[in-house]
Amino acid sequence: MPQAPLNLVTDVDGVSVGHATDLELGSGVTVILFDEPAAASGTVLGGAPGGRDVSLLDPSMTVQQVDAFVLSGGSAFGLDAAGGVQSGLRAIGRGFPVGPVNVPIVPQAILMDLLNGGNKDWGLHSPYRDMGYAAFAACAKGSFELGTVGAGAGATTANFKGGIGSASAVSSAGHTIGALVAVNAMGSGTIGDGPHFWAAPFEEGDEFGGLGLPTAISAADRAMAIKGVRLTATTIGAVVTDAALSKADLHRLSITAHDGLARAVLPAHLPLDGDTIFAASTGRRVVSGSADLMELCHLATLVTARAIARGVHAATALPYPGAQAAWRDRWA
Repeated sequence: MPQAPLNLVTDVDGVSVGHATDLELGSGVTVILFDEPAAASGTVLGGAPGGRDVSLLDPSMTVQQVDAFVLSGGSAFGLDAAGGVQSGLRAIGRGFPVGPVNVPIVPQAILMDLLNGGNKDWGLHSPYRDMGYAAFAACAKGSFELGTVGAGAGATTANFKGGIGSASAVSSAGHTIGALVAVNAMGSGTIGDGPHFWAAPFEEGDEFGGLGLPTAISAADRAMAIKGVRLTATTIGAVVTDAALSKADLHRLSITAHDGLARAVLPAHLPLDGDTIFAASTGRRVVSGSADLMELCHLATLVTARAIARGVHAATALPYPGAQAAWRDRWA
């Protein structure tokens, strides 16, 4: 009997997720692992991105498939995390064949959480390679934690603690699509100081509080609210589907997922954001035509917006003085 949807990216068959979290560090790593190599692409629309192997996701590039995606805190230091995931994949024989050698393909995006108050005095080498391996080893199908975990452990927004969010949907043709996002936005996921979310029109049930929209949205609510011009930020994530899409189709899917980001965070895609969205297909269900693709693009927008609101809604404050308050501290 089919399992009931969990409203997570792991509702897509063949996808696992694992976290590594260090609350003293105030950071972490999240891995999206594919049972088999998955067709993939992505788009960067933030002005201050950080990533590894992101350029190979361009539809014109040779490599068509990836083994995993990595989302990490730590800014540029966090780029070590993909190496740990590669170690785990190499140990089980995964990777792109280059002669007798398999090279695991692991695109990564990072977010800036170095100034959130956590202890970043890690010595000579950063901890992210080991955390990447730990997140890979923790990958499992089914349910996983949201909020202050993994790459969302140290995430913040303009006004509330950010975190890991996820959501899923099923198209009219039966294709499943899910999003997983680490919400570390320069802007805000809530209308003014809350409690309502910009993503409220897309909410399913009460997945992020069920509060709907306020009776009115004022000029003050629409005014720019950001962390500050000396800070950098990033909302990073992925949309994944079981629909058999080409690399070019997935590039388009990632663009429409960014539309969801812009509907859930105000403002988005700023010069000091690094907003990056990956897209992948496990290819387990046939696509019959352009109508299927267009609906999946529509749903990519919705699940990304919902995942972002869920990430803020589920987050809890970090356990040290001066840490940013969570939405739940004020509104739950």
